[in-house]
Amino acid sequence: MKYDIIIIGGGLSGLTAGITLAQAGRRVCIVSAGQSSLHFHSGSFDLLGYDVEGKPVTRPLEAIGQLGAEHPYAKIGFERIARLADEAETLLNEAGVKVKGDSKKNHYRFSPLGRRIPAWLTTEGYAVCEEADTLSWKRVEILNVQGFLDFPTEFISAGLKKQGVVCQVKSFTTDELRHARKSPTEMRATNIAKVLADRENLRKVADCINAVSGEADVLLLPAVLGFSDEKSLDELKTMVEKPIAYLPTLPPSVSGVRTAILLKRLFARLGGTLLVGDKANGGVFKDGRLVSVTTDHLPDESLYADQFILASGSFMSHGLESNYQRVFEPVFDLDVDTAGKRAEWTKEDAFDAQPYMEYGVRTDRDFHAIKDGQTVGNLFAVGSVLSGHNPVRLLDGTGVSLLTALQVARTITERR
Repeated sequence: MKYDIIIIGGGLSGLTAGITLAQAGRRVCIVSAGQSSLHFHSGSFDLLGYDVEGKPVTRPLEAIGQLGAEHPYAKIGFERIARLADEAETLLNEAGVKVKGDSKKNHYRFSPLGRRIPAWLTTEGYAVCEEADTLSWKRVEILNVQGFLDFPTEFISAGLKKQGVVCQVKSFTTDELRHARKSPTEMRATNIAKVLADRENLRKVADCINAVSGEADVLLLPAVLGFSDEKSLDELKTMVEKPIAYLPTLPPSVSGVRTAILLKRLFARLGGTLLVGDKANGGVFKDGRLVSVTTDHLPDESLYADQFILASGSFMSHGLESNYQRVFEPVFDLDVDTAGKRAEWTKEDAFDAQPYMEYGVRTDRDFHAIKDGQTVGNLFAVGSVLSGHNPVRLLDGTGVSLLTALQVARTITERR
């Protein structure tokens, strides 16, 4: 099978590149091994949350200019970041992922444990605040589904009370939710979302919330609505008598699953081909170029393309792997930026910045992958498989995924 571009990896960066290239009229195939890190998504997208010293970043576009030359943003070019950030927001909204935010100034989202964390874009309807130490609420009620353990209300309540907010924790349930609670594995955010996709079930939940809620400026609910679109989130707001805001839960993430579904839908509408549940396992190189790739489920069929993009993720997604001797990229055995000695991969203190978090595929300035010291002219790497940044320490993972994918897609479309 022959395509213009083959993308290895169906997460945020792979889908972003695929959509952009398909919009440009290219014939694109994405090989997706399975669930991506979007299933752990917070509901927010981060451009740059903390500087290299660990201090919160208020104005990310200004702070990005202070990052080192090895950071993927530096390879993009700091002058292009603002434009690409706007393009990323437009793409998300076109896909139906409704977000709000500003690349010029971070706002603050809530973590599932109640911490306030800098963010660039956040799903509409989610609870946010403009400053780290101020809240617009005086009285709030945290409402949880009975038996749902992935929404730690006591931590959230404690954090709000420290800010002087009067906070109450209440719970509710319905017959349908009680049925789901019979099995602990069913009482997960994504399973609850499927139950509440039914409008009648959603109406029952709204009636329960109206019955238990008291005097509060806002009702804070777990983000367990909207498995495949945002319709139920908006509908519940019209059914409940008081203002509602949603807080993220522990994984699996409903917002992340919804984002993945909506991006895949847009890619399919544009004519893209998605090979779901298949894994690239190797490729043929000739004269410094990648000619074709093979996959687990098509052992007798090679996939050919003019250009290739590696968007396979980092360690969690098996885009990078390690053994006792080395860290390596498992599909093409590309060159990886890493420390030579295993003892240097980690720090003893778990709270220190871990060196392995910055490991990744080595590329040139245009994100061409490097193999055996030589640049592969038609193979690019994007997203969290790249070296040069620590997404946990800098809180820049989703920004790097979106912006590097857009930059590489632009590079490809500008080629003759």
